[in-house]
Amino acid sequence: MTKRRSRGDGGLHWDAKRQRWIATASLGFDPAGKRIVKRASGRTKTAAKDKLKEVLRDYEDGLAIAPTGYTVKDAVTDWLAYGLAGRDPQTVKTNTILCNTHVIPALGARKLRDLSADDVDKWLADKAKVLSTRSLEAIRSCLNRSVKRAMARDKVKRNVVELCSVPEGRPGRPSKSLTLKQAEAVLAAAEDSPLYAYIVVSLLTGGRTEEMRPLRWDHVDLDGDPDATPEVPPHIAVWRSVRRSGDTKTKKSRRTLALPGRAIDALKIQWERQGWQRVAAGEQWQENGLVFTSAVGTELDAANVRREFRKILAQAARVPDMEQPELYEIKPEEWTTRETRTSFVSILSDHGIPLEEISRLVGHSSTAVTEEVYRKQIRPVIQTGAVAMDGIFGTGTG
Repeated sequence: MTKRRSRGDGGLHWDAKRQRWIATASLGFDPAGKRIVKRASGRTKTAAKDKLKEVLRDYEDGLAIAPTGYTVKDAVTDWLAYGLAGRDPQTVKTNTILCNTHVIPALGARKLRDLSADDVDKWLADKAKVLSTRSLEAIRSCLNRSVKRAMARDKVKRNVVELCSVPEGRPGRPSKSLTLKQAEAVLAAAEDSPLYAYIVVSLLTGGRTEEMRPLRWDHVDLDGDPDATPEVPPHIAVWRSVRRSGDTKTKKSRRTLALPGRAIDALKIQWERQGWQRVAAGEQWQENGLVFTSAVGTELDAANVRREFRKILAQAARVPDMEQPELYEIKPEEWTTRETRTSFVSILSDHGIPLEEISRLVGHSSTAVTEEVYRKQIRPVIQTGAVAMDGIFGTGTG
């Protein structure tokens, strides 16, 4: 005689229509008083019972039972739809592209509860063959945050993605910096460009492109206050960016920078040019108080700025001066406007400015980023150790 199932073990019956054994478990009642019943099915009694045990085990662990068909794609889609609320549209777009290109095609069909650390390791190893390390970190972050969100909603027991490290990928595109001679050639080539002042100020102050584009005239002081104590030089207030919030990247990025003479002259030229642009545009002009604008007063588009910058680089590279062969090494298509910032850092470092001061000028929260990412010229030579050892052991020069 078949032994009666104990209370809490659930039920088991044959579904003739589906031709499967159905295991059921009653998990109490929801807030509305409706009984919560979860089901598991299998081709055999044993398979159905095993799935039922898994359901009961999850319940005993304090987890609501996720739909058995809930996949990695479902988790990623939910995160993209609800987990990025309030983020900048460009951030949402970037994460959506990463997920749709790299995460969902490779892992999307996998049931989330069956996703293993081995699956994630293999996926990352395959992607490491074609992606840079930074891109690998980005796609892992997308998957990690998707699974973490699902875990917080009791769709899975644990987040196996957190157990997996990012392998080393292909080398990414290295950032570059202009030498002093190259920078001089670029400034000369930019004189007739509508972006002349933009290039001069970016290169001579180290401002981010996202900080230069929204710069307003009311944040520019071309006269300063020589009678103040201490004296206030001509300066720009880098207080805004094109980020959704309008704030700079970090608190230390919010800074006020004295202007070099060449930048002052360029901004005065920009003031005059903008006046003529305003007249030429007539009723089409949109007054926004911006320093750098399109022909009708609107904020510059990043892609247009990059395109014009590359035109300037191409012109600089065509300068017939065999005494400066490094000008011919510039390949415009490989450069972006953010590399005026790396050039600023490298040129200052090459001329002996301490790293800590450069870090303050570019608004970095620490010198680590300045050292590892931006500085291409390692100057000045650190002499402290050599001087001390000469004092201790002698110079050894006879």
